[in-house]
This record gives sequence, structure tokens and C-alpha cells, in this order.
Amino acid sequence: MGSLVGHVLPGLAFFLHALWHLFNQIKLHSLNPNTYISSPWFPTSKIRYMELFYIMIGTSISISMELFIGPAKHHPLDTDGTIPSNHLRNFEHALISMTFFTYATFAIILDRIRSISPKLADQQHGLTQLIGVIGLAQEFILFHLHSADHMGLEGQYHWLLQLVIFVSLSTTIVGIGLPKSFLVGFVRSFSILFQGVWFVVMGYMLYTPQFIPKGCSINDDDGHKEVICHTEEALYRAKSLVNIEFSWYLVLVTILCMLFYLILIRVYGKMDVQYSSLMKEEEEDEVESRKPV
Repeated sequence: MGSLVGHVLPGLAFFLHALWHLFNQIKLHSLNPNTYISSPWFPTSKIRYMELFYIMIGTSISISMELFIGPAKHHPLDTDGTIPSNHLRNFEHALISMTFFTYATFAIILDRIRSISPKLADQQHGLTQLIGVIGLAQEFILFHLHSADHMGLEGQYHWLLQLVIFVSLSTTIVGIGLPKSFLVGFVRSFSILFQGVWFVVMGYMLYTPQFIPKGCSINDDDGHKEVICHTEEALYRAKSLVNIEFSWYLVLVTILCMLFYLILIRVYGKMDVQYSSLMKEEEEDEVESRKPV
């Protein structure tokens, strides 16, 4: 993951997966607002487990890139069988992907069991959500305890990423107890989508020389590229720019998700909304008060 491609590809995978969830969450709620139940994954008509296969394929590619194709150069371990220091982050990233692969695998198995025993539907839904919680918790812990630099510019990007992951984790936990809450499902999908956006942003901003802040430069750290700021003032400025950047993208993603919501409820929902101005309501109240009792 320590490269432009290593951030952009997972980011696009997160983004497309969350967009699929947003679409289905909004569509399901628009068509059945009274019987809406959020789902940890959504089947397709032709291939029921398409979403889960997508996760399994994507995470398998990620594991391969981290341990065999990418910076590990086909030798993730030393000759004595230990993990070299410069490959620790590769194993951390691979473990995140491995946890999500486990989630997708057991989601399929639990769904197959549910088809055999419909009485266990609620338990299977909760267990699937629980494995999703474990996957997000694993992601949060490994990024929080990341072996990469926590103090520099990359650390600031990772710190903000942890905030987004925490929202995804929290809403997934809450979703186990509140499966009928559309807002919980919407926020979860929103936060995962923003994870994807932020991964892409990290890839371009940390590994494109033209986007490196003034006073900083890209250095090679034993096969891994990292941004080094040469003065405290340059580092302070660079971190502040990251905060501003995060805020910009948060506003942009919020606007896009809300427009997506408004378009889909217009397509799938039948809403009878009546608008009235505050001035008109006050005039009506005044007329009512003047009427004789």
C-alpha cells in the first residue's frame, strides 16, 4: 500500500463498494420505509454473492500485492523465517485484507445456512454484522498502531483516516442492535465511501512530487517512499493543509451523497411533501386568534 497505486486501487474498491451500499440502502428504504431492514451486504438478481465475490477478489489481489508482487519483491520473510523491519507494514496491510476476506467467506456460509434453516435468519444477520465489526476493528487497530511514521505528514493523513474508520466501526456496531434504522445504515455507507475517497487522496498527495507541500520532499526509506519535511514550520504548514484538504473533501462527499439520496428517492419513492412558509403559518395563527370564542 506504500505507493500511489497501492492507495488508489483500494480506495476505488472502497468507494465502489460503499456506492453500491448507498444505492441499495436508499432504494430499499424508499420502496419499503415501514419494513426497512439494513443489510450487511446486498445480493444481485443474477449472481447472489456478487458483492461478496468482489470483496474476496479485491482482498486477494491486495494480499498478493503486499506480500509477493509489491515492495516485498516475492520474499516477504528473511532467510531465517522472520519478518524484516521494512516489510512490517506490508504484513499489516495484508492482515486488514485477510480479515475482510474472512468476512466475505463467512457471509456466504452463513447465508447458505440461513437458506436451510430460515428460523436462524436473525442470528445469521447479527453474526455477519459481527464479523464486519471485527474487520473494521482490525483495520482501525492496525492503522492506529501502524509501523509507519506517526509524526510526519503521512501520520496526519493516517490520523484523519482513523476518525473515518471509527465512524464506520461505530455505526456497524450500532447497526447490530438497530437494523431498522436507515440513518445508521446511511452513515455507515457514507463513512466507508469517504474512506475510499481519502485513500485515493492519500495516494496522490503523498506520492506525486508536484503535490508535495513546500519545504518537504519524497525520500526512499528502504524501498518505501515517505514525505520528509525539513523544518518544523514546513511540517506545521503541511499538516494544516491536510486538515483543510480533509474538510474540503468531507463537504464535497456530503454534497454528492445528499444529491445521490435526493435523486434516488425521486426515482423510487413516492413522497407527498407540502411546503409552507413560516410567515404564512404565523398569519393563519393570527387569524385564528382573532376569531370569537
